[in-house]
Amino acid sequence: MQDPNADTEWNDILRAKGIIPEKEQEVTEDDVVHMLEQTIQDKARGKDLCDMSLDELEDKEDDIDEEEERIFEAYRRQRMAEMKAAAAKSKFGSVLEITKEDWVREINKAGDGVWVVLHVYKPGIPLCTLINQHMMELARKFPDVKFVKSVSSVCIPNYPDKNLPTIFVYTDGEMKKQWVGPHNFGGMNFKRDELEWLLSQNGVLKTDLEGPPKQGVDDVMSRAVRESAIDSDDENDW
Repeated sequence: MQDPNADTEWNDILRAKGIIPEKEQEVTEDDVVHMLEQTIQDKARGKDLCDMSLDELEDKEDDIDEEEERIFEAYRRQRMAEMKAAAAKSKFGSVLEITKEDWVREINKAGDGVWVVLHVYKPGIPLCTLINQHMMELARKFPDVKFVKSVSSVCIPNYPDKNLPTIFVYTDGEMKKQWVGPHNFGGMNFKRDELEWLLSQNGVLKTDLEGPPKQGVDDVMSRAVRESAIDSDDENDW
């Protein structure tokens, strides 16, 4: 006799005419897990596990049996991982003002894999003020990046004003990129998105911008490459 649960065209015709019952739906492992999760949530009085604190999860642990314990423990580990990840991403979120004495601790020893963006500036220079504003906005948007600023006379003695503003990029204790002097930023029309794009192109952050905010950004980057020799000469003047 043909298996009534077999997936055949003949059985489909018989089911359609009501001669044989509909095929019972198979219960998968995902279905079992879902049922267990639903049971746990019912015992939690309708509150989703993902909305519970670790203390609440521990309190509910006494109400579950051995079969459900594995699922509960998995949720606890997941919640701990999510909390650690959130804490790591919120590590910074603002612009730190430093002095020469703070340099090694805050920049060279910022931590493994931490990107540091340092703006060397001078009060009263409009472009420096503008970049400080952009830095504050980017620090909030990218709290996993360490944004730092320092007055030139405080962190680098005898640093020439013609080199301002200057942005240094560090990671793992090493300088990876520098933009020295106003010619790198295109004047007072320099936008926050342009700075974000420049940093993203050097691996500092992952931007949601689809491309350069305006064509001028590529021009700024090209000028920076062409005038790198000028930057090197400026460094010898410190």
